[in-house]
Parts: sequence; C-alpha cells; structure tokens
Amino acid sequence: MTSLYRIAVNCFREALREPVYFLMLFGALLIIGHYPWMTLFVFREQLKLVVDGAMATTMLFSLAIGVISAASTIAREMRNGTVLLLLSKPIPRWSFVIGKMIGIVAVSVLFCIVCCCASVISVYIAVDQFRMEMTLYLFFLGLLIVACIGGLVLNYIKGVSFSEFTAYLAALLMIGMTIYCLKYQPHPELSLADLGKALFLLIPAVVVMSVLSVGCATKFDVVPTMCLCTVFFFLGLMSSYLFGSGASDPTLSAIYSLLYAAIPNWQLFWMADAMAVNRVIPMSYVYGACGYAVVYSLIIAVWAVVCFQNREAAGSQEI
Repeated sequence: MTSLYRIAVNCFREALREPVYFLMLFGALLIIGHYPWMTLFVFREQLKLVVDGAMATTMLFSLAIGVISAASTIAREMRNGTVLLLLSKPIPRWSFVIGKMIGIVAVSVLFCIVCCCASVISVYIAVDQFRMEMTLYLFFLGLLIVACIGGLVLNYIKGVSFSEFTAYLAALLMIGMTIYCLKYQPHPELSLADLGKALFLLIPAVVVMSVLSVGCATKFDVVPTMCLCTVFFFLGLMSSYLFGSGASDPTLSAIYSLLYAAIPNWQLFWMADAMAVNRVIPMSYVYGACGYAVVYSLIIAVWAVVCFQNREAAGSQEI
C-alpha cells in the first residue's frame, strides 16, 4: 500500500506541474467568470445561460484535462521506457496502474471542483439581465491575479513549481469565495440545492473519463489515447440516441445493448437541461448516477490491470 500511495501522489503532482494544466485551469476560470458579461440583455434568460455555459465549460475542460494528463504522464513514461525503473523494484504491476488511476482521477476532480466553485460565483455575479455584481466580478478576477502572483513569488524564492502551487492557491481562493457568496450574498433566483446536485454530478463523469483515459494510456501512445477518448466522448453524448432504443432484429438488439453498456453515457451526468426548466433533481438519481460511475470505473480498472500484466513496459507502443 505504501508503493500505491507514493505512485498516486507522484502522478498527481507530476500532472499538476504540467504547464497545460495551469493554462487550461485559468482559461476555464476566465471563461466561466465572463459568462455574466456574455449573457447581458437576453430577455430574462441570463441565469439559465450562465448555468448552462458554466456547466458545459466545466465538463468539457475537466474531461479534457483527464485525457491530457493521462496521455502526457503515463503514455510518455511507457514510450521512453522510464517505467522500467519503477517496475524493476518489488512493486506489483497492478499497484502501478491503480496508483496512476488514483493520481489522474484526483487531479481531474480537483480541476472540476475549482471550476464548479467558479460556476457558483458566476451565478452570483449575474444579478439580472441588465447588470452584474461588479464588486464580485472584480474580486473574482483579483483572486486569479493573486494566485498567479503567489505562484510567481514562491517559484522565484523557493523554486517550487509555479503551475502546482498556483493550482493549489486558486483552489483555496475559489472555495473561500464560494463560501463567502453562499453565506453573505443575496441568493440568485434559482434552486441552489439543485445547482449543487447538477454540478456535483459532473464529478462522476470526470472520474469515468479519467479512469478510461488511464486504461487507454497504459495500452496506447499519446495520439491513439487522445483519439480513442475523443471517440468515446462523442459516442457517449449520443449513446442513448444511437444504441438506447435497440432494434427490431434480435441480433442487432443484442449488439446495440452491448455497445450501450460499453460506451459511457455522459447524458446521465448532464443536468443543465433539468436546471433550464427548473426541474427538481432527486437524490435517488444522484445516487444512481454515482453508482453507474463506480461500476463502470471498476470494470475499466480491472480491464486495464489485466491488459498491463502481460504487456512489455518499454519499446514501441501498440496501436
């Protein structure tokens, strides 16, 4: 268990230190923070557009960061053979795969949580269709600047990773500002409980994509991993439409059912449509979606461990 913990922590920190993580995190935060500007004068639909845009940005960027982190850390180690140094020690192969999965899942969930906090703040900034809460808006931008300055100062003085520390600081500042908004600011004209459930359901989707990307990265190189995960993403968006209805032919119906079970259904985690019509999201649905994510992730994890047991750790990647 010690080796599993160390592999997970090292993978987590290595993914955080990638410059692309910092760029995507602050890019997502800036986009989410500016949605109130983009949705002014929209005939009383501002909050709905802010929620929909913020959730879409959070989901898309969080899923992408899981794939990019897995491809840039695991596939790179597999390609250049540095993983041989780790596997030459008395560390079981399953520990390597599971440790990498935990690290990538943790870094992706952190990304998603920070973006979810920014989404809540963005909802509070969007007062109505004619104006914004400029104090909160400027404070939000100021916190991003503070996080960057803090990372620069510590990088210069202590030599710490700018991307890693800035991500930590941005997470703390976004969580703190979210708590402040929930406690002291006037509540927006929507159900905060349902908004919290809708944002929370993005986390299981991120977990599924992160586990899937790690499973692909242990088998394929960077480009095939990204291509496969992109295919799974787009097919999963249309899974219910393509395979959920079945077919009249029993053979085709069985194939459709198999494909429907094999491809993750991202629509299960997308509650922006329910928020748009003010529909209550029951807790039973949240539990069911989380259970689906857990079962799917466990199956992918077992598949990845089995495939990695008899695989060459160095040399060219299989395509």
